[in-house]
Amino acid sequence: MQNKLKVGFFSFTGCEGCIMVMIESLNYKYAEWGSLLEIKYARALKKKNELDGDGGLDVAFIEGAISTFKEENLLRRIRKNAKKVIAIGSCAANGAPSSQRNNFDEKTLAEIKPIMERFGHKEKVTPIGEHVKVDGVVNGCPMDEAAFVKAVEDALLEFGIRKKSEV
Repeated sequence: MQNKLKVGFFSFTGCEGCIMVMIESLNYKYAEWGSLLEIKYARALKKKNELDGDGGLDVAFIEGAISTFKEENLLRRIRKNAKKVIAIGSCAANGAPSSQRNNFDEKTLAEIKPIMERFGHKEKVTPIGEHVKVDGVVNGCPMDEAAFVKAVEDALLEFGIRKKSEV
C-alpha cells in the first residue's frame, strides 16, 4: 500500500477558476490532506515537475478546454502518465464557456484567423473527453467545492491511502 496519493493539477483554456477553488479547498483541508497527498504538478502552487511518463500520477485533475495543438499533445502525455483523469469544471467537461468561439460568425472567424494560426489554435475548442478517456467529472463553473473535496476523498480511498474506517 502506497502512503501518498500522487496528484497533478493542470489547466488549459479557461479562467482557472477551478484552480482557485482547489487552492481554497487546501486552505481548510491541508492539515488533513498534507500527509496524504504528494502534489507532483500544480503550476498555481509553483510546483512544476516534468511528466515522467511512467504512470507517476495516480490522479490528474484537469481544468479548461482544449484549444491548441500544444494543449492536445500535453493532455495526451498527462493521460499516459495518470492512472485516473478527472475533468474539473465545465470547460474540461463540456468545453463551455471557453468554446464560445465555435459559434462565431464567418466575419469574426476571418478576423481572428491570423491570430489562431500564429498561436497554433485548433479550429474548434473542445472538452478534454474528445481527446482522452476521462474517469470522472466535477461539474460547475467554477467547479463545486464540495464535489471536488469528495473526488479527492474518493481517490484517497480508491488508491488505498485511507481506509473506509478512517473517513
